[in-house]
Amino acid sequence: MFSNFRFSGFLVALLCVFASAHAQTAHLAPAEHAQSVVAFQQELNAEYRNPQESPLPPAERKAFKGLPFFPTDYAFYVEATLERDSTALPFRMKTSTAREPEYRKYGVLHFTLNGQPLQLTVYQSLDLMRKPGYEDYLFVPFTDPTNGHESYGGGRYIDLRIPKSPVLMLDFNRAYNPYCAYSPKYSCPVPPAENRLPVAIRAGVQSDH
Repeated sequence: MFSNFRFSGFLVALLCVFASAHAQTAHLAPAEHAQSVVAFQQELNAEYRNPQESPLPPAERKAFKGLPFFPTDYAFYVEATLERDSTALPFRMKTSTAREPEYRKYGVLHFTLNGQPLQLTVYQSLDLMRKPGYEDYLFVPFTDPTNGHESYGGGRYIDLRIPKSPVLMLDFNRAYNPYCAYSPKYSCPVPPAENRLPVAIRAGVQSDH
């Protein structure tokens, strides 16, 4: 996916994001939502099988049967309000390596999950803003109590596009691992402390260890 610093693989990742655009902007009924999550999972698995796209080492890719996913859960598909921030200055985000790419805080998503009001900061990559076709890409890295147990210890990511309305659907069933979960050769953003959720997110890609 986009925020693993692997520009050669953007085409498949871009298709995944565009395929989820309807799910982001429209409140899907349970059956339609479940179908959209299956499509997302199939696209992600196809990327991991593709030698040109996959973060998996060759031996693991040959044995790859599919990513482990939590069961699709409609409760983790929530309405969120995006509070935009037009005053935030660019900053260097820490990664799993010495690389520190520039991002800016685009805004904050406010939502309720399991009856608890929560928020996540949304970021925009300055590098991607300069690339045609990626100007409206948004990045939501986060951690939660499942990390290191049921999901990858370094946190997970969700991709969004800039919505036309401040109200959008945030789907944790589309949370995926950074490529660093599969190979140390990648440089992956580390979720900032402000995006540490206190609620266990048992949705999206699980840990395969």
